[in-house]
Amino acid sequence: MAKPSSIQPQLQRPLHVLTLLLPLVAFIAIPGLLLATALQEITEILSHPEQYDHQEVVVTGQVTNIQLATNREGQPAYGFLLKSQAGTLKVISLGQAEVREGDQVIVEGVFSHHRQSGRVIIYNEIKALSIKPINRLNPDLVG
Repeated sequence: MAKPSSIQPQLQRPLHVLTLLLPLVAFIAIPGLLLATALQEITEILSHPEQYDHQEVVVTGQVTNIQLATNREGQPAYGFLLKSQAGTLKVISLGQAEVREGDQVIVEGVFSHHRQSGRVIIYNEIKALSIKPINRLNPDLVG
């Protein structure tokens, strides 16, 4: 049977390695998480659309030209133009529209520089994963 003093150094070594590796993993992972949720400017996306193509983006702007639709599977869908002072993107989403004309919103979704729908090519569109009206956010979370 081993003495407790001879077992203790064997346990301390993995703990020491883990203590050194944990900050390194956090240092590598956290910037990636922050970049994934950072707010992009619409003008930046429109200036370099190939850089953002098929990438998750987060943008803000004003809802205009809401259009209700039904997709091929019969599910409700909608689209609108998201306008900022310097540019406009199309936004599409499934479900019932929970935004109104003129709302300021934060949109999180996947940007497509262009995609084909039948014979039509659609440019600069975000397939929304989340659309949050800024004026209806919880005041405790703003500012």
